[in-house]
Amino acid sequence: MQVDHLGIAVPNLAEALAQWEPTLRAQGSPPEEVASQHVRVSFLSAGATHLEFLEPTDPDSPVGRFLAERGGGIHHIAFHVTSVNAMLASLESRGFRLIDRVARAGARGRRVGFVHPKSYGGVLVEFVEGP
Repeated sequence: MQVDHLGIAVPNLAEALAQWEPTLRAQGSPPEEVASQHVRVSFLSAGATHLEFLEPTDPDSPVGRFLAERGGGIHHIAFHVTSVNAMLASLESRGFRLIDRVARAGARGRRVGFVHPKSYGGVLVEFVEGP
């Protein structure tokens, strides 16, 4: 299984990109709103993986609450899988606590599903399928 991206919560997407783009010598993707998650996101290439910068559009969203409680920083790790639904079903059958029971629409036209951080020692894990 390959890491797809690391999600990083930021209070301001433009400021984060201005800081990271020169470091990675990469241009961020055009900002995309993921309405279901109440975030605006942009991706930067970092070798074989990506960094996803997440700016909340609602302070009461999961990312908004994360920023309020912890400040900016790594929010989640995402792994690329062939089938999000199959992965979630497998984990649920093994007793993992899920946030999503089935895949939902995510950024970049992909399908995603999240597993609760309590299942992975405090780390929010996302599974991603798609091109």
